[in-house]
Amino acid sequence: MTALSVNINKIALIRNARGANFPDILQVALDLERFGAQGITVHPRPDERHIRYADIPALKQTIATELNVEGNPDARFMAMVLANAPHQCTLVPDAPDALTSDGGWDTHKHRDFLRKTIAALHEKNIRVSLFLDPDERMVEGAAAVGCDRVEFYTGKFATDFHRDKHAAIEPHKQAAAFAQSLGLGINAGHDLNLDNLRFYAQEIRAVANLLEVSIGHAIVCDALYLGLQETVKRYKALLQ
Repeated sequence: MTALSVNINKIALIRNARGANFPDILQVALDLERFGAQGITVHPRPDERHIRYADIPALKQTIATELNVEGNPDARFMAMVLANAPHQCTLVPDAPDALTSDGGWDTHKHRDFLRKTIAALHEKNIRVSLFLDPDERMVEGAAAVGCDRVEFYTGKFATDFHRDKHAAIEPHKQAAAFAQSLGLGINAGHDLNLDNLRFYAQEIRAVANLLEVSIGHAIVCDALYLGLQETVKRYKALLQ
């Protein structure tokens, strides 16, 4: 089964709004694991508007499943990741003022930087995933710089899903099959939700092994109506 990693950024955003430790993101992470999540994802940003850098060590020490830390590998981010050695680091080419991730790496333009960054992470035995658009040329570049997995940006897929879901998924299927042929693992994330997740997972698994999806915003929104436990249950059911 494809693993569900829950991004808890929005939980931290709620916590930060009042300046106290409520909700307690460590307890939420533990509860998510208890409800069936197979991983916890965080994406600290330079302004620390949700997950704070200081949250990472505590999460690493507390959770029992996989910790996936996403972000743009600037000097501060890399120092934090190397010091805490999460199970997976997903490198994302976000601008410092980005509201949310909206596109993947140009793995050819940034080849030397990515190769050096990935090598440093591998020295700490950290699995490395590169955030990519579903483009075979970028996948080829990802394999060349030595990453372990690629995470396909699914924002455009989600936008186009209700217009023509088969056209929307086709670039992802082609890129996933190509990535697997190069020995890369496949993750996916961004705007996947209860409407489009089953279709996405089934279509990708028809051509390749989809190892993990990372979902945060939609899970928190659905939990407002369904509750967190029921929401995780429903997302996991879509992945079975």
